[in-house]
Amino acid sequence: MSFNVSERYNSVVIEMKGNVMGGPDAVNLNESLHKLIDEGKKNVVVDLSKVKFMNSSGLGMLIGGLTTLRKAGGDLRIANASDKIESLLMVTKLITVFKHFRSVDDAVASYEEK
Repeated sequence: MSFNVSERYNSVVIEMKGNVMGGPDAVNLNESLHKLIDEGKKNVVVDLSKVKFMNSSGLGMLIGGLTTLRKAGGDLRIANASDKIESLLMVTKLITVFKHFRSVDDAVASYEEK
């Protein structure tokens, strides 16, 4: 898995690519999130449009990111989850934990609605 970090309006967009399966990627994501928090950037959108596969460790990465950001007073929102990933979120009941959106623009705009 790889990810790119970019800023859009009042949010940071993390675009994930490939297979999200935890491991060293989880450490890299966690370090990136802590760096963003240190810079005062706490509104994060994870774009899953280029994710082919996600396992339970990948879900754990997202939960860890969500927890980290919420403790810092921010939030992590999901955009562009495929049908397969969305059904994984439903089966695990995480669909009720994450705010999820059909597009990155909708997710970014949701931070304006506070």
